[in-house]
Amino acid sequence: MEENNVITIYKNKAIVNFEGRDFLGQIGIDSRIFNALQGAGVSVGVISQQAIENGISVLVDEYQAETAVESLRKEFEKELKSGIVSQIYSIDNLAVIGLVTDNFQKILSELQKNKIFPLLLNQVASAGRVNLVVSDNQLDKVKNIVETEIFGKVKTVHLVLVGHGNVGSTLIEQILDSSYDIQNRKRINLKIIAIANSKNIVFNKGGFGSDWRQKVLFGSSENTLQDLFQFVKENQFENLVLVDNTASKDFVKNYPTFVENGFDIVSSNKIFNTLPIQEYRNLRKTLDKNKKRYLYETNVGAGLPLIDTIKLLHLSGENITRIKGVFSGSLSYIFNNFSVRDEKFSTIVKEAMDKGFTEPDPREDLSGNDVARKLLILARELDLINEFSDINIQNLIPENLGGIAKDEFISRLEELDAEYQFIKESQEPNHVLRYVGDLHGDLSQDKGILDVKLVSVPASSALGQLKGSDSIFEIYTESYGENPIVIMGAGAGAKVTARGVFGDILRLC
Repeated sequence: MEENNVITIYKNKAIVNFEGRDFLGQIGIDSRIFNALQGAGVSVGVISQQAIENGISVLVDEYQAETAVESLRKEFEKELKSGIVSQIYSIDNLAVIGLVTDNFQKILSELQKNKIFPLLLNQVASAGRVNLVVSDNQLDKVKNIVETEIFGKVKTVHLVLVGHGNVGSTLIEQILDSSYDIQNRKRINLKIIAIANSKNIVFNKGGFGSDWRQKVLFGSSENTLQDLFQFVKENQFENLVLVDNTASKDFVKNYPTFVENGFDIVSSNKIFNTLPIQEYRNLRKTLDKNKKRYLYETNVGAGLPLIDTIKLLHLSGENITRIKGVFSGSLSYIFNNFSVRDEKFSTIVKEAMDKGFTEPDPREDLSGNDVARKLLILARELDLINEFSDINIQNLIPENLGGIAKDEFISRLEELDAEYQFIKESQEPNHVLRYVGDLHGDLSQDKGILDVKLVSVPASSALGQLKGSDSIFEIYTESYGENPIVIMGAGAGAKVTARGVFGDILRLC
């Protein structure tokens, strides 16, 4: 036995389960069980009719489990033959945690979130005394959760980070740099136990430190996701969070499996939220079933508080009538500069590439697909059932340049100059070009209208005054009328995106 303030731990326990039909509530059943066990010299801890359906569970010392089963089978031999009692068996390798708390439901909820379901519990409501029976290999995990909830022990959150490119590596450094301060201020220990990319998963039970790059570089390349789940299970890590900083279309298919294995999810990856609506909804059902959360504030607007604002407005009953804005930091930079500078379009695009604002292949940005995904994500926050195929997208790339190799496309960028110079010069006076996403129509219906296109706007307008690579979002509602809620700021960049992901991680804690 171990004692820790008001927590008492008993090891080497077993449960004897007595299952059948039509016998619950019969007079004398409990006394027959108790007398049979007492006659065999078995010490009984708890008798419960709530642990299993149509059965009774008895807590005994593990070394007496076999004796207990044999004595009960002998006592109920007639009922076993008739089928009234279907089976009598034991579950070994158990432990009991006894605790005193006035908020047991909170503890039980935290246990369930961590995929821990006590095999037996006994509660004395008046005294606040609770006994939990759990598997022996879950003991440390349960103890950590209970101590965190009762004593305010530092809460350890175990992170699995997938993707360590620009955003991912920046996030790792931010976590490591802030770890001491967060532990002292918020009583939270963020421990990175696995780092992965498309080719490699590296584990570290004690948590990665400042030498993480070397450990990832020289780590095993043969680990799979199943190895990861086994690693987590063997070490009984609590408070698991998957952090996805990839742009992988394939990896997001693993989200439901992570949730079923006890993970919350934080993701800057936009792909899952733009999958067919049935897959989108199925993940939400899986999250609800497993009491897990999925946060993705950085899917639109990087670190700007956009998705949360829209969620809160929608949940509060506010009727959002339109969402419009410049969603892409790279296209913001390109058209903010092209509109006011006497430079060729190709020159500005190459400049954006050199500054790291675009993807390595700028067609990823110029195609409009990234803006379209972001617009669709916002539409679905309003419970609209639009699919990606519903979006009207103006592709800025001529068809003859769409299918060629990246290097050839870059070498032929100047072929775009004449067309965009003409568009620029054809505007009304004091107007500028902006590439916008626009969600409109009757948004009280099942679907809205989603447009992604290049427009000309007055230079004095909110969209027209945008600078650098900033993003801007205008949220129109019934209450605010023609005066939209405007959210504007840095909408791209590794630092702000990583900081937004970091914020989502802390919100889970």
